Amino acid sequence: MEQEKTIAAISTGAAPGGIGIVRLSGREARVVADRVFIARSGRPVAGMKGYTAALGTVQDSAGEKLDDAVALVFAAPKSYTGEDVVELSVHGGLTVTRRVLRAVLEAGASPAGPGEFTRRAFLHGKMDLTQAEAVMELISAGGEQAARAAQAGSSGALSRRIVALREELAGLAAHLAAWADFPDEGVPEVEEQELTHGLAHTEEALRELLAGYERGAVFREGVATVIAGRPNAGKSTLMNLLAGRQRSIVTSIPGTTRDVVEDTVLLGGIPLRLADTAGLRDTADPVESIGVEAAKERLATAQLILAVFDSSQQLTEEERRWLEELDPARTVAIINKTDLEPVLEEKAILERFPRTVRLAASEGRGLEDLEHAVADLLGTAAFQPLDGGLFTERQREDVRTALAAIQEARQAMALGLTWDAVTVCVEDALSALYALTGERVSEEVVDRVFEEFCVGK
Repeated sequence: MEQEKTIAAISTGAAPGGIGIVRLSGREARVVADRVFIARSGRPVAGMKGYTAALGTVQDSAGEKLDDAVALVFAAPKSYTGEDVVELSVHGGLTVTRRVLRAVLEAGASPAGPGEFTRRAFLHGKMDLTQAEAVMELISAGGEQAARAAQAGSSGALSRRIVALREELAGLAAHLAAWADFPDEGVPEVEEQELTHGLAHTEEALRELLAGYERGAVFREGVATVIAGRPNAGKSTLMNLLAGRQRSIVTSIPGTTRDVVEDTVLLGGIPLRLADTAGLRDTADPVESIGVEAAKERLATAQLILAVFDSSQQLTEEERRWLEELDPARTVAIINKTDLEPVLEEKAILERFPRTVRLAASEGRGLEDLEHAVADLLGTAAFQPLDGGLFTERQREDVRTALAAIQEARQAMALGLTWDAVTVCVEDALSALYALTGERVSEEVVDRVFEEFCVGK
């Protein structure tokens, strides 16, 4: 019954813009639109062909003109949702679009829930569940690589990888079942070597999908990053360079930064959730000491540490202790102020940190080397956004379930168990992969997917 309702929502952002769109979808979309839209041609929306537009006005139930408008019609089934869709485009003021939506609802439409347009597209077979999830990923993408990955997902790149795996597993399962049920009717005997090879290939492909999820998470979620170093090493200058604006106060006075200054920046396409911290040193200043403690707390939890050293100064005893405490697997060392006369003993830094770059933050030199070092540490160089990777925790769990089932199948073979036991494991893996694309999934799972969408999409 819910799907039989004609739904409506504002499908543009909640901010003023050049245009605002109120979208309707459902069996009565044209009828409802005709109650609020008057075309200059006098032709009703109900008589318009799909993929045609009409100029006119939108009015409320009292006949008051709300705005000039363009009505664009998409006829079922060749629409985003698979239903009749009408989009009313008006001027993009928030008040205007809200008044138009109110008029549409008064004319008989029901308010759309979160993601309900995309949900209807999924239910009408216009896309599978991974493509639907990619739509939300595309909307929320915080960088170019994340957007490219989401676009590939919405185009079916992930679906194609999963379908190929399913077909391979289905062939193995069918052969196992046929041999078990009809051993005397000419069914070729199951070859253990062929089965082992097929399962090993599937396991490798599933592992690669999981590895791709971890690499892609860097671009989707960003990386908790700390800029740390002694006072006046150039941390704030680096922060401002990465942010492209003055985000931190820069002076020649050590200890200027006393609190954690935060921003999100893109470095080589990687979103860094960046924190510029107070200089690490022993201090009697009670305010500065609070900042130093906050810096140490951030260092303990950061995924990436940009450790800044002053090329024009010798290492202090505090820095030498600090060198031993920092985790090289999470740290890129930055020898800063390379535009000044070098004094720093670099050997101790180079021996400790395999990823060390030279930078002149005040002049912006060395930034490309920093990009490469960060990408190497995070393993993002191997990320191929167009290959079709996993991008939600739900997808990841389904692949992990499938992988566990394949591993159990291989273990059953190693233990010499019957083919029936192996078949059960292969079918469990298949069920997980069918759930991933939404072909065998509960309504509860579908509800969870779409409740995270914004209204209007």
